[in-house]
Amino acid sequence: MNMKKTATPIYLLRPCGLLLVLILLLVGCTATRPEAAIKVYDFGPAPLQTPTAASQPALATLVLYEPQVSPALEGNALLYRLAYADAQQLKPYALARWSMPPAQLIGQRLRQQLGAQRAVVAPGEATAQLNLRLVLEEFSHVFASATDSHGLLRLRATLTQRSGSGETLLAQRSFVVQQAASTPDAQGAVRALTAASDQAIEQLTAWLPPL
Repeated sequence: MNMKKTATPIYLLRPCGLLLVLILLLVGCTATRPEAAIKVYDFGPAPLQTPTAASQPALATLVLYEPQVSPALEGNALLYRLAYADAQQLKPYALARWSMPPAQLIGQRLRQQLGAQRAVVAPGEATAQLNLRLVLEEFSHVFASATDSHGLLRLRATLTQRSGSGETLLAQRSFVVQQAASTPDAQGAVRALTAASDQAIEQLTAWLPPL
């Protein structure tokens, strides 16, 4: 039996062929274009602290509350300001971010540092007379010019004492620390802000009364 093969009209093949070529081109472009990786940063290892000697009087247990922040500092963004162009605008680095919100990094670092001197607990973990509350008001990489920049930290601390009648305000202080950035980029920002955080924590630790 003879069977005739029906040829597909060329005007039907041509659009399919063009579509296949376009798909292959798009796939090839996607495969060869590297995706920019986002770098994630934290503060690195904490400075070594010498535990309080047993012969020294024990310091009072401290309740450390989670630091509060403005809405702009709630996320993990690594922020900068172009003070020479628009000081009122915070901008995020596109390819860099913190491993957790900055306030949590500072709270974690402070807990580590204070823990070498006294017992530090979270609210509700234990009954303690001293309560420390923090508000992180600024945490950004500030550019005074295109090449001159620094990390800026502004932290407000409030210390209260608990008694049978409630809480009494003992002291309140704002800590403002600037650290020059070695490079005008995200890595320079991380190094400067980490150093500023450690300096602020050192000042805050020295400010706390030995109750």
